[in-house]
Amino acid sequence: MGRDFVGALLQLNAEKGVSREQLIRTVEEAIQSAYRRSPGDEDIHVRIDAESGKVRVFRARLVVDEVEDPATQMTLAEAQAVRPDAEVGGLVETEQLDQEAFGRIHAQTAKQVVLQRLHEAERNVVFDEYASREGELITGTVSRVEPRAIVLDVGKAEAILATTEQSPLEHYRIGQNVKAYVLEVRRSAKGPQIYVSRTHKGFLRRLFELEVPEIHAGTVEVKAIAREAGSRSKVAVASRQQGLDPVGATVGQRGARVQAVVAELGGEKIDVIEWSEDASTFVAKALSPAQVIEVRIDEEHRIANVVVPERMLSLAIGREGQNARLAAKLTGWRIDIRSDVSVAEAAKVAASEAAQAEDAAQAEDAAQADVALPDAEESAEAVVALTTDGPVTADSEPVAVAAVDVAVEAPAKPRRRKTAKATETDDVEGVSP
Repeated sequence: MGRDFVGALLQLNAEKGVSREQLIRTVEEAIQSAYRRSPGDEDIHVRIDAESGKVRVFRARLVVDEVEDPATQMTLAEAQAVRPDAEVGGLVETEQLDQEAFGRIHAQTAKQVVLQRLHEAERNVVFDEYASREGELITGTVSRVEPRAIVLDVGKAEAILATTEQSPLEHYRIGQNVKAYVLEVRRSAKGPQIYVSRTHKGFLRRLFELEVPEIHAGTVEVKAIAREAGSRSKVAVASRQQGLDPVGATVGQRGARVQAVVAELGGEKIDVIEWSEDASTFVAKALSPAQVIEVRIDEEHRIANVVVPERMLSLAIGREGQNARLAAKLTGWRIDIRSDVSVAEAAKVAASEAAQAEDAAQAEDAAQADVALPDAEESAEAVVALTTDGPVTADSEPVAVAAVDVAVEAPAKPRRRKTAKATETDDVEGVSP
């Protein structure tokens, strides 16, 4: 092995993309595995010098407190007998071996192990490379069109674009270059599997980063995205730099920037609106292109009650409710849309019902008052009828008159003196009134 071995390592490093240190470690493990297949050689270790390519083969055992495997372990006392400075957990070399002991069978075994380990190392490198790109855009070439997916060649691996992640407006052909959003990277026996999408809202975000320098630089931020792939999308943007119009920067001069994104999406419509911290303002802008008269926010139930002109009602709702649905996804509020005419009619009906209820309540109160409070004169007549029932004598008449006076005048103030005088006249016999 020697310089030729080092040259071969450098060539593999260039072709496979595997680091030089990892290649050397792979070859060391392969040669060790070939040696250790022979009984009694379980403690053989191999070290390769990366600069000279020289291979050193030796026997060594692990120093432990209690030996479980005598073929690969030794006690601390045994280790210190070989090397005085040995410690528990260290590796102590016991014998240097000649490379000539490595025969043809060992070489064949080592070759197979090296190839296997190199494939594994290469797959790990590819996996690490694409796993770090999750959430980013990649560009691939259509290599196969299958019933449930399209396979993209992205260089060292293949990406799978499932039918559910494809826009209904798009059709693909062999050899076509396609941009896609990396959803997930998984390990498999055949290598890393890359799953990509063109319907994810992250795909739209990355396209705007490519086309709008302000978004890429961070002076304009994409706050929220609501998307129905192949049909319509709404994008809320905000400016981090004072005086910069976020909508104008995103749309571009004469709509050039947003049109480039629309072209990549196959004609999907995109509404760009300005994000606002005020919920009512944000909801009103999210319903564009419809005009909004009023927005009332119900914080408790997370409902936005929106009033629009009668002529704008269908535009605010959209075809099959799409505009209102996207606005609700974008803002996070449940949106209830009504026209100004229906709101006015509802207010009139409510006012009429309230007036009728008030009149009924007043009539009921008046009826209850008539029953509970009879007329004063009728009450007085009833008292007189009760007190004058039967023959009136000289003794009883003054008492009857006094009773009438008390009954009539009682609501104002009792007249105790007249009652007292009348009582005194009861003692005088034969005196007529």
